[in-house]
Amino acid sequence: MIDTHSHIYCEEFDADRDEVIARAREAGVEAFLLPAIDSESHERLLTVAAAHADHYPMMGLHPTSVADRATNEREMALVERYFADPAHPFVAVGEVGIDLYWSSEHRGEQMEIFARQVELSLRHDLPLAIHVRNAWSEVLEVLDGYRGRGVRGIFHAFAAECEVWRAAREMGDMLFGIGGVVTYKKSVLPEAVAQMGLEAMVLETDAPYLPPVPYRGKRNESSYLQYTCAKVAEIKGVTPAEVSAQTTANVRRMFRIE
Repeated sequence: MIDTHSHIYCEEFDADRDEVIARAREAGVEAFLLPAIDSESHERLLTVAAAHADHYPMMGLHPTSVADRATNEREMALVERYFADPAHPFVAVGEVGIDLYWSSEHRGEQMEIFARQVELSLRHDLPLAIHVRNAWSEVLEVLDGYRGRGVRGIFHAFAAECEVWRAAREMGDMLFGIGGVVTYKKSVLPEAVAQMGLEAMVLETDAPYLPPVPYRGKRNESSYLQYTCAKVAEIKGVTPAEVSAQTTANVRRMFRIE
């Protein structure tokens, strides 16, 4: 399995990061994709990624870090400098997108910064890791402006209805990140997963957030990916090994990881 979205570099793992990584490998996780947040954590991200050959970093500005114009320009200048290095290690532009859950104050700024990072992904021929929360109409509006231009990527932590999945998949070469929410009793995600083919999915934890049952309410970690894999297998009527094999192949294709 590959965990396509883990914040293993965050402070929640400072006390036992090596043990968490070891448990994940024992559980069958062979690689970890690490999304960026903002300048306050880029150094931590790069330090952890550089220490492990199976940790693949992304670079981008998280939507909840979008603020006033001066801050946005400073953050985006840094992101662009990272990508300007021909030897950069990044496998995607992410974590990017739009999040209006906490506040809609910076809705326009978030849409602008998201569009700029879509452009960045096209310029560097990299996939996107897209964060969407209470903002599907805004995200799809931005992506619709790039339809037919080769946009590709993952809708991270997908947890919406079938209608949203059908609309989102039309935006380009898109995969859907399935995480712990698929195990939640009141989630609408199982219905969407039932409609998706395995070729449309990747697995993720979003550690330390959104842990699957039976760890809901606790810190998430990559070893728990096995519970998400098992639940997807149950929904699709296949074996966990089949889910693991297909989703891993999907990740390798999208992110061009050998």
